[in-house]
Amino acid sequence: MSFVLVAITDPTAAFAITADPVNQVTNAPAREVDTQTVVASEVPGASVVKRDEFTVTKIVVAPPAAPAKSAKSGAPSAGTPDPGSAKAIAHDMVFARGWGEGEYDCLVSLWKKESGWNVYAYNAGSGAYGIPQALPGSKMASAGADWADNPGTQIAWGLGYIGSRYQTPCGAWGHSQAKGWY
Repeated sequence: MSFVLVAITDPTAAFAITADPVNQVTNAPAREVDTQTVVASEVPGASVVKRDEFTVTKIVVAPPAAPAKSAKSGAPSAGTPDPGSAKAIAHDMVFARGWGEGEYDCLVSLWKKESGWNVYAYNAGSGAYGIPQALPGSKMASAGADWADNPGTQIAWGLGYIGSRYQTPCGAWGHSQAKGWY
């Protein structure tokens, strides 16, 4: 049996005691106090610690669920992007192209893997740059002169590249999963 160590404050006494099935700890302010008994028991479906008139029940918190995968894409669900973020810009552009939520999920996974959605991401080994990891980064100048630091320009270029080469973000994501690059 295991318990989380908790402090129980008795409003009628000038000390605190911890509820632990092995240890009894008292903390008295400059005077002797009587040791109090702490009893731990396992009840089917619950763990309980009792001390005098106080009861502490062990609360089991379920672990966080794994991100849901999009049924169509196999990519984890991206959720709702923060307004004004690069992901929000991408979300709008993905839907403007007639692609759906599954394609957005794939795009988020792809660019998370490639650049972490960092507009300044630079791969020293290959020279790839930006959110879509254009190689070389200057290719993105075809989408705007501010390609080096504007997420909207980088995303527009990246979606154009994906559309022409892989048809959809899920096509690019699938290729990336199979080959390690897109």
